[in-house]
Amino acid sequence: MRILLVEDNRSISKGLMYSLKANGHEPTLCENYESALASSGGEFDLMIIDVTLPDGNGFELFEEIKDFNNVPVVFLTALDDEDNIVRGLEMGAADYVTKPFSTRELIARIKRFDKKALGESSILKAGSITVDTDSRSVNNNGVAVELTALEYRILLMLMQNQGKVVTREIIMEKIWDIAGNYVNDNTLTVYIKRIRKKLGTDMIKTVKGVGYKMEVK
Repeated sequence: MRILLVEDNRSISKGLMYSLKANGHEPTLCENYESALASSGGEFDLMIIDVTLPDGNGFELFEEIKDFNNVPVVFLTALDDEDNIVRGLEMGAADYVTKPFSTRELIARIKRFDKKALGESSILKAGSITVDTDSRSVNNNGVAVELTALEYRILLMLMQNQGKVVTREIIMEKIWDIAGNYVNDNTLTVYIKRIRKKLGTDMIKTVKGVGYKMEVK
């Protein structure tokens, strides 16, 4: 994959650049906000952005980039408090990794975005609903549906398990893996209601006392 790495700590970037190349990726390194913004118009499959940069903020950089380059973004930062994690994910980030971290773990997470290497299609369909995992876009009968990052993740889990029941515990666990333990059972119910309303469909069925299922008629 072609990866834009935005990291000002040279000891970290040196190791990451080496590991990314060793795993067959094509990384481009930018060490500050200005150079990253200038490079972000290029063709990349993934961006890894440090939140704290010497001349700006990674969140603000992401806000500018996503207007013209809709690729998955992984935030890399020492800011591990819940508010920053939630903020990043609600902005639409694909993942969030806090320092210190294992390079092997980061490489493993990156593999989830390498659809070509995995031989996977980026398009998921369920009835009139279409999800493009490359662009992270959702459509219903060709009409774009705007979802928050967490709503998208929940829908994606259901789409990937069509016809199967996904338990509430599994959904909350998967969300917790990225965002921290801030989504409780009642909050999940609200998210499901919002997703149903935005999609304008009743394909997401509630399995009482267990979880949810994407059921195509």
